[in-house]
Amino acid sequence: MSDEPTDRPQRPWPEKFRDAYRGLKQGVRGQSSFFVHFFVSAAVVAAGLALGVDRFEWCLLVLSISGVLTAEMFNSALESMAKAITHESNPHLGGALDIGSAAVLIAAITAAVVGSIVFLNRLGEILGWWAG
Repeated sequence: MSDEPTDRPQRPWPEKFRDAYRGLKQGVRGQSSFFVHFFVSAAVVAAGLALGVDRFEWCLLVLSISGVLTAEMFNSALESMAKAITHESNPHLGGALDIGSAAVLIAAITAAVVGSIVFLNRLGEILGWWAG
């Protein structure tokens, strides 16, 4: 048994938020794919404003956008940890990185499907394809 205490002192909330903000900056700056997702997200928001989506549709779009950006952040965290462990090829790390990339892909495809449903429905209502 260790003589060290098992309870670490709690960090204050402002410190936790500073750490999270620093992580956000690192994730955004370190990944070119984050910028792609960010600009696509901006285009989705612009389309939502232009097409006048309702509150429920905004909820779906915002959840989809945040799911993709969150998956991208987790993937970036995995990549950063893998680089910290070794720069050599490792099949286990490679597999973990591939799984992280697949998570981003699944989130992006799902968001695209949700966006397509929302926007096609909105366009259908605007163009009179069906009753709203």
